[in-house]
Amino acid sequence: MSVNIEARLAELGLTLPEPAAPVASYVPAVEVGGMLHISGQLPFVNGTLVTGRLGEDVSLEQGIEAAQACGVMILAQAKAALGSLDRVTRVVKLGGFVNSTGDFTDQPKVVNGASDLMMAVFGEAGRHARSAVGVPVLPLGAAVEVDAILQVSA
Repeated sequence: MSVNIEARLAELGLTLPEPAAPVASYVPAVEVGGMLHISGQLPFVNGTLVTGRLGEDVSLEQGIEAAQACGVMILAQAKAALGSLDRVTRVVKLGGFVNSTGDFTDQPKVVNGASDLMMAVFGEAGRHARSAVGVPVLPLGAAVEVDAILQVSA
């Protein structure tokens, strides 16, 4: 990839936060077989965890912003694991989990917050497979959680 990802982040006005520490018995990222698996990331906006349930007390717009924040944290974890985001050659898959009511059906729109970010940052290499599912609760009451699989160069 000829694009410098740090420069792309600056163009987008994004600053990566310190990667969040795990809240249980796992590691934030594992690199194996040319793939970087990023554990589920929670949404921090301005340093505050976005909590609540879509369809109840979190709007669609807030959910999209929360998913984008998860995407930013995925990038922060990837940079910490790889040393440089320029090693990412493809976003392979995102898994999106949306804390939502039983009648809320816009999970795909919510997770677009993370998907659109990956495409903005990585261009065509940011296009990926994805799941977007509704769940009744997430860790720490988070509104959204997103995990990722990234293809990386040596």
